[in-house]
Amino acid sequence: MLRRLALTAVVPLAVLATAVPASTATASGAASSGPVPSAVPTSGPFAAARPALGPLPVPLPLPGFLDDGEGNGSGEADEARTRLTVSVENTGVPGADGTFELECGPTGGTHPEGQAACDRLAEAGATRAGRQELFRETPEGTMCTMIHGGDATARIVGTWEGRAVDTTASRRDGCEIARWNSLVPVLPDVR
Repeated sequence: MLRRLALTAVVPLAVLATAVPASTATASGAASSGPVPSAVPTSGPFAAARPALGPLPVPLPLPGFLDDGEGNGSGEADEARTRLTVSVENTGVPGADGTFELECGPTGGTHPEGQAACDRLAEAGATRAGRQELFRETPEGTMCTMIHGGDATARIVGTWEGRAVDTTASRRDGCEIARWNSLVPVLPDVR
C-alpha cells in the first residue's frame, strides 16, 4: 500500500517536471496565427522577477523501497513486521496447548494456523477500533457476565505492526470470553 502511494506521488511529479519546460515555450507553430497572450509580465517592475522554471526535483525513495519490494529489507519495514509468541495452557483441545511463534509479513513461525492468524491480525489492523482494542485487556471495574468459559489461559508477547504487545487472556467471564473469541485464530478456538 505504501509503495503504491509513493509511486502515485512520484509519477505526477515526473510528468509535471517534463511538462513545465514545454509549457514555457512560445506557441509559434503552424497552427499559431500570432502572439499568444501570457500571464508572465514582459515589461514593468515585475518583468525581472521571473521564476526559474526547470525540472522539479525527484523525491528520494522511501526506506521500504530499498529492499526487494516485499518488505524483507532492513530498516522501518522490518520493524513493522509482526512477531508474536503465543503461550496457551489448559484449553482441553489436543494440540492447542503450548508455545507458538507467529510471524507475519511473510508468514512464518510454528503457529499451527499461521496464515489465518496473520489474516485476522491484518483485518483488525485495518480499522482504528481494531488497532486500539485487539490486545487491550478488559478495564478494571467493567461489568461482565459471570459465565465461566473454562480454564484456558494465554499470554501473547512481541510486536504487532511495530507496536509492543504484552497481554494475557482467559475465559473467566463474559468479557474475557468475548476478548478470547476476537483473537481466534491467533488463540485456539475452544468453544
